[in-house]
Amino acid sequence: MTALSFTVKATEGKARLGRIETAHGPADTPIFMPVGTAATVKAMTPDSVRATGAQIVLGNTYHLMLRPSAERIARLGGLHRFMGWSGPILTDSGGYQVMSLSKLRKLTEEGVTFQSHIDGSRHLLTPERSMEIQDLLDATITMAFDECTPYPAERQTVAESMRMSMRWAERSRAAFRPRPGYGLFGICQGGVHGDLRAESVAALAAIGFEGYAVGGLAVGEPQDEMFRVLDETCPLLPADRPRYLMGVGKPEDIVGAVLRGIDMFDCVMPTRSGRTAQGFTRRGEVNLRNARHRDDPRPLDSACSCPACTSFSRAYLHHLVRAEEILGAMLLTWHNIQYYQDLMAGLRAAIGEQRLAAFVTDFHTTRALGDIEPV
Repeated sequence: MTALSFTVKATEGKARLGRIETAHGPADTPIFMPVGTAATVKAMTPDSVRATGAQIVLGNTYHLMLRPSAERIARLGGLHRFMGWSGPILTDSGGYQVMSLSKLRKLTEEGVTFQSHIDGSRHLLTPERSMEIQDLLDATITMAFDECTPYPAERQTVAESMRMSMRWAERSRAAFRPRPGYGLFGICQGGVHGDLRAESVAALAAIGFEGYAVGGLAVGEPQDEMFRVLDETCPLLPADRPRYLMGVGKPEDIVGAVLRGIDMFDCVMPTRSGRTAQGFTRRGEVNLRNARHRDDPRPLDSACSCPACTSFSRAYLHHLVRAEEILGAMLLTWHNIQYYQDLMAGLRAAIGEQRLAAFVTDFHTTRALGDIEPV
């Protein structure tokens, strides 16, 4: 095996059923990757994440370089051993977190100088340092270092930011250490401007990457704008490489993006919602804090196989949430990740069996019903 490989097994319209083969095992696409920012999927054990059907998780360069440090994780055997996850791990390059979390940051052509949001210590993150950190972590999929362009922004600002990200992408490629079954993904930027996106894709394709991400979306733009950008950008991306839409996690956004040719997704939404009393169901989102659930003996979602649904009632989940018991966050997080994995498995099966249109119609029709009536 050289670098990680990607095979498209079936298509329906622009949607693709595929498989990524990596040094740490396969990942079947379309795929949703639970976010484990600080070397843990919050409120979940690795075994429980695996039990949902998840094949790949995320870690984050910015957070792990600050605590406990990439060097420490490397000394302890790498991120897979450190967090007890043997499957593939994708690491975000840290660019987004530098912009959103750090204090007193200064952006130059070299990279970003910033102060830690934890203790105020000063750091310089460059494309070369980002590649080094992700290598120390033993990330299966490394992300090129980029600047996540804010939204809204003036066109000139977006263009300058995108072009610097493309120069950083070239430096990331040069600094990346190739290994069998590992890969580096480039990140397309350009905001909501189709011509800038096309320029970005052309620059990335000329450099050459094992996969291509679409960044800078799900940052405040309306859904129709995001879908328009995907309609214009996805056909330009190399067809023989996986396509990753970064940070997009609403179920309806995922379904719409799969229809437009996206293969990979991640978002904190299912885990964060699990910690804030929100459960995702086939009939839409449910707030377990609401009093309507306190005498309800039924499961959160009767079609779900997770422990929250097979062993407990809505009334119990409501009680855990109101009592601020940790188990409530654990069960709802497990349920939400299970919902997302079930959605992706359904999309994969539908593409493979050439019935995606019917699957999508049923998805929207069922969600539009709203939650089951109170008892």
